[in-house]
Amino acid sequence: LEDFITQPHSADLQTVGDRCFDSKLFGAGKIIFTHTGNNARLASCLVHLGEFQAAIEAAKKADTPRTWKEVNYACVRARKFTLAAQAGVHIIIHPDHLPDVIEHYEKYGYWEELIKLLETGLTLEQTHNGIFTELGILYAKYAPDRLMDHLKAYFQRLHVPKLLRACEEYKMWNEAVYLNAHYDQHDRAVMIMMEHSPNAWNHDLFIESLQKASNTDLHYRAIHFYLREQPALLNDALISISNKLDLPKTVSVLKKTGYLVLTLPFLKHAQSHNIEAVNDAVNDTLLENDDHQGLRASVLEFDNFDQLKFVKRIEKHDLMEFRRIAAILYRKNKKFVESLNLSKTDELHKDAIETALDSKKPELAEHLLRYFISINERECFSACLYTCYELLKPDVVLELTWRFGLMEFAMPFMVQMLKDMNTKLEQVNKKTDEIQKKEEKKAEQDPIATMPMEYNSMLMPGLSPYPAIMPAQDMLGMSSYPQLMPAPNMMGMGMDMGMGMGMNMGMNMGMGMGMGGQPGMFQQPTFKQALLNFQKHAPGNYYLSLIHISEPTRRYAISYAVFCLKKK
Repeated sequence: LEDFITQPHSADLQTVGDRCFDSKLFGAGKIIFTHTGNNARLASCLVHLGEFQAAIEAAKKADTPRTWKEVNYACVRARKFTLAAQAGVHIIIHPDHLPDVIEHYEKYGYWEELIKLLETGLTLEQTHNGIFTELGILYAKYAPDRLMDHLKAYFQRLHVPKLLRACEEYKMWNEAVYLNAHYDQHDRAVMIMMEHSPNAWNHDLFIESLQKASNTDLHYRAIHFYLREQPALLNDALISISNKLDLPKTVSVLKKTGYLVLTLPFLKHAQSHNIEAVNDAVNDTLLENDDHQGLRASVLEFDNFDQLKFVKRIEKHDLMEFRRIAAILYRKNKKFVESLNLSKTDELHKDAIETALDSKKPELAEHLLRYFISINERECFSACLYTCYELLKPDVVLELTWRFGLMEFAMPFMVQMLKDMNTKLEQVNKKTDEIQKKEEKKAEQDPIATMPMEYNSMLMPGLSPYPAIMPAQDMLGMSSYPQLMPAPNMMGMGMDMGMGMGMNMGMNMGMGMGMGGQPGMFQQPTFKQALLNFQKHAPGNYYLSLIHISEPTRRYAISYAVFCLKKK
C-alpha cells in the first residue's frame, strides 16, 4: 500500500481510507490518512492502534472538539490519564462539551482525575464560569471538605442557583447557607439554618441574615427557635434585630411562650422607645422579681403606661420600697394627698416633705407641719420649714412654734424670713427714690408737664381725658362739648412761661332755651364763671395773668381772652 500510494495513480484515497477504517483496517487507514493529511481520521486510527501519543499530535493538528473528545475518551478507557488530561483541556473550554467529558469520567468512576482536570482548567485563558460551577458540584459530590474554600475563592465565577441545587441535593447545608447569604437570598438562608441547625446554624451569620430578611414572620419564628435550641443567646439575637421588630407583637409572642422573664435585658433595651406594652412587660417582670431599684428607675424614666392602675397593685405591697414607689407615682400624677398619706403611713418623712414641696399648696405644707408636731418629730418639723419655706406663712409658723415651744427649731426660718423682708423693703425704697428723683428732674426742666392732670386738661384740650371748662361754638352756632381753643403764639411778649393759652369765651345767648321754652341741653357759663372755675382748680403756686381780649367776630358773637401762666 505504501508503494502504491507513492506511485502515480488515479485512486480516491479518501474513500479508500474511510473503507479501511470502517473495515477496522486501522494500519492501512493510518498510512492513507497520513498521506492525505486527514489528521482527524488519522487520530482516530492511532487511538485504535493504541498509539495515544501520536494520536495527541494528530489531534493537535486537527484541533476539533470531536477529535479531542475521541482521543480523550480512548485515553480514559486505557487509563492514560496524563494523555487524557492533555486532550481534556481542549474540550472543557467549550461549555457545550463539558458535561459530556464529566459524564464519561464519572461513568468509569474516575472522579479524582476529573477534579484534577477541571482544576487545571481554572488557570486556562479560555476558562469560563461553567468550569468553576461544575468543579463545585464535583466537590459537593466527592470532596465536600474542599467545597467551602472553593466557594469563598471563586464565588463571583459561580452559577449560584445551579450549585445551590447541588448543595441541597447532597445535604451540604453549611455551604448552601453561605451561597444563599451571599446571593441575597437571606430568607432562604435563615430557613436552612433553622431547619438544619446541627450542621448549618451559625449565630453571627444567622443574625446578619435575619436583619436582611424581607419576611417579617421569620423574626418571630426565630424567637421560638432560640428558645428551643439556644436560649442563652436569645437576648443577643433580639437586641440585634430590635429595629426590625414590632415591639408590641414581640412582647405578645414572648408572653405566650411563658418565658418573658428570660428576655428582661432585651426589654430594657427596647424600653428606650417608651412603648406602653414594653413598659408594662418590664414593670411586671421587675415586680415579679422583687427588684424595687430597677422598678423605681423604670417608672421614673419611662412614663408611658397606666400609672394609676399600676399604683393600685403596689400600694399595699408587703415590701415598703414598693409602697414608696406607689407614693412617687401618686406624686407624679398630682395625687398629692394620696402620696402624702402613703408616706406618712410608712414614716417616710423625707418623701412626705418632697411631696408637699412639689404640690405648691400651702395647706399641705401646713398640714405636714402640724403632723410632725403631733408625732413629736421636731427635726422633721425644722426640715419641713427649710424645704417648704416658700409655701409657709410666717404667722402660722410663729403661732405653732410659740404654742408648742419649738422656737429654737423655727429660728432659722424666722431669720431667713426677716432677711428676705428687709431685702424687699430696700428694693422698694430704692425704686421709690429713683422715681422721685426722676420726677424732680423733670419738674425742673418742664413745669407745665408736671402740673396736675385737671390743670393740664383745662389748658391743653385733646391731650387729656378730662373735659375743658368752657364750651365752644360749632359751625352752626350749636353748643358742643366743652373744649379749650389754642391761643396765638405769645413769643416776644415778655411772658415768664414762654407760652400763652387762649381760652374760648364765646357766648351764644340764643341757645339758652331749648324747644318749647324749655332749658337747652347745654348751657354756656359766663366768662366770670369760667374764670372762677379755672382758679378753683389751679394749684396754689400758679396764677393767670390776663393779656388780651379780642373783639367779637362778624359772623358770630364770639371773643376770646389770652392769659399767661405765671408762678408766684
